[in-house]
Amino acid sequence: MNPDQPEAVPQRGRPRSEKAREAILDAAAELLLERGLSAVSMDTVAARAGVSKATIYRWWPNKETLAADALYHEWADVPPARDTRSLRGDLRSLLRPWVRLADRRPYGRVIAALLTQAQTDTQFAEEYRTRFVEPRREQARAIFQRAIERGEISEDTKIEVVLDLLYGPVYHRLLHGHAPLSDRFVCDVIDAVLDGVAPPRPPAAPAD
Repeated sequence: MNPDQPEAVPQRGRPRSEKAREAILDAAAELLLERGLSAVSMDTVAARAGVSKATIYRWWPNKETLAADALYHEWADVPPARDTRSLRGDLRSLLRPWVRLADRRPYGRVIAALLTQAQTDTQFAEEYRTRFVEPRREQARAIFQRAIERGEISEDTKIEVVLDLLYGPVYHRLLHGHAPLSDRFVCDVIDAVLDGVAPPRPPAAPAD
């Protein structure tokens, strides 16, 4: 090192752009849950986050894409699923913490608004699936792949169909609100699905 040059002072904390991005996602999530997607604009998010609209548009082309990222950002705090060495245990570890969070606040109306937008906007539909749907499904795919490698389920298991069977009932209750989301419900869904996926148990040996 050249002694005549001042030593670089290390930067503390997160980079300014990362802090701004976090502030935007936090502000968008709070506004969405307070007011719903239709009542939220880029102006209101910018005001709450303390940034300019130009800063928001640097990362998100529209409020729907921002909403999808904000929602996923909210759910990113859910701890990752543990490897319990059991398919049933792994799925409970994946789904129960997420369902507890999803049931705590009015996420259903936000998801419903995003799904409505996805039905009429093909570009956003692709972004929604990529940013919001696929990350959760990918976690579950890894769990099923481990179960196949352990020989717990057949390698012919139709994983994509099974994922629909698992997530479908949860979203059904989240969107319609006709019945509560609970740990017991999650366990019942997992049990019902795995009873159809797991290989049949060998018949009990006849008693002597």
